[in-house]
Amino acid sequence: MTPTNAEVAEADRQFAAWMRGNLARAADHFAVELDGEPVFGWRLRSIGTRVRDASGAGYWLRVVSEFPQWAHGEFWTGNTDANTLPASLPKPYVLGYFEWNERDWRHQRAELSTLLPGDPCSTTDAPTTDLNPSSTWWADLRRTLATLAATPTLRTHADQQRVSRRIHDTFGDHAESHVEQWETVHGDLHWNNLLHPQLGVLDWEGWGRGPAGTDAATLLCSSVLNPTTHRAVRSAFGDVLDTPTGRVAQLYATARLLHRVEMDRRHEFAAALREHASTLLNG
Repeated sequence: MTPTNAEVAEADRQFAAWMRGNLARAADHFAVELDGEPVFGWRLRSIGTRVRDASGAGYWLRVVSEFPQWAHGEFWTGNTDANTLPASLPKPYVLGYFEWNERDWRHQRAELSTLLPGDPCSTTDAPTTDLNPSSTWWADLRRTLATLAATPTLRTHADQQRVSRRIHDTFGDHAESHVEQWETVHGDLHWNNLLHPQLGVLDWEGWGRGPAGTDAATLLCSSVLNPTTHRAVRSAFGDVLDTPTGRVAQLYATARLLHRVEMDRRHEFAAALREHASTLLNG
């Protein structure tokens, strides 16, 4: 029997309250105090907020909750693994982590990280209003992604099999999916994971080797609801996007985002993504 909207809302309310309790438990473990209104991740899977220690120093505390069968592997440890990346990258550094089980139902992981300056560029992954980062910000983003791309790693964001499966399942077997060039990518570079006015890059769960141009492609696809921002991304990364692998990266990013937004019934975003894919497939 399909739950009603009211039943879904009540379940979400209860889960959010439980996640707040997980955040409080993590704060006790790290001996810090919550110092802001918590923010939730996709489908309430994670919760995070600013915290401070006894000296008043500020940090970021995040708790992610997952079913036990998924609470392992590279995605689970991505933020901590990212501590090995070059120190020049404008990213948080995980100072410590703490895991615990909720019987056999859920597994939690708390991470205490350094706090970056600035605010998210958008409160959503795909903004509808204009964003106006400075030319310095765009240059810093280019340098950051270039440094990341050249950093060797054994982690995998997406291999050829995954890229082909995503693209073909979404757009059909006729769609081009062969990747000619690979690099290290962030993997989820949308506007809510970027800070301004000083560049900062958040959420490193899924970083690893992937198609060259994956990050530029993801940012472009996350801009399809705002033509001005979309043009700005294309202007900044046209040389990356307008390559054979860059076009495959766009199809992969579109397919990956479509899977999520269609689950969430974000119809306007889904329609814009399909229109973007159509230009790639028919161009």
